Amino acid sequence: MMSMTNTSLKAPHLSPAHMGLPKISMIGNRSYLVEAPGELDLPAQRRIWALARTLKDRADVLELIPGMTNLLIVLRRTAQDDDRLQAEILEIWQQTAELDLLGKTIDVPTTYGGEHAIDLPAICDYSGLPDKEVVRLHWERTYTVFAVGSAPGFGYLGGLDPRIFMPRKKVPSLRMLKGMVTIGGMQSGISVLTGPNGWNSLGFAEITMFDAKAEPPALLAPGDRVRFLPERIEL
Repeated sequence: MMSMTNTSLKAPHLSPAHMGLPKISMIGNRSYLVEAPGELDLPAQRRIWALARTLKDRADVLELIPGMTNLLIVLRRTAQDDDRLQAEILEIWQQTAELDLLGKTIDVPTTYGGEHAIDLPAICDYSGLPDKEVVRLHWERTYTVFAVGSAPGFGYLGGLDPRIFMPRKKVPSLRMLKGMVTIGGMQSGISVLTGPNGWNSLGFAEITMFDAKAEPPALLAPGDRVRFLPERIEL
């Protein structure tokens, strides 16, 4: 059971979020996608959190949806001056410091290897590391929940050791089980549904990530920390 306390194709080069301005794209008539510069790193995510915090009380904003180093801004109505609005967003970005969301810490007992680690051999081949080293590098890190989405309760976990970076599969596995502990690029995650999945499994955790009857229904929230505890290793 989990416990909670309050507290080329190789790995990409991580450039800091302050190096440049975000990219802003229109999505439909009244939505804007703001993408942080740099790679999927924590400083970039903190800038996204800060931007969302600054914009949340604007009268013209209907909804803010933070993603992995990006923010979807949904307006109540189409902007009268698109250029001016985008200039305002860029100005806010430059003036806003990083925001660190300090959530709860969740310990996840994990079985590494065994029948559910269907992609561990591929991760070892790609990294050039033995299975014991891949497993160690995975569980030694403390991960930060950057965003929650794509499936109910699924947390995008930043903080993966670059040495075990693993691209997502070009052809998804058709039946990845709920609870599989996975790597997708420079992120880790825990499958919340059984079904097609393009991430790479190296273990399994008995944990409920989403319960529609609970309050809140999702176990993870942005800013939470996740630690994988090697309860059993089957290599």
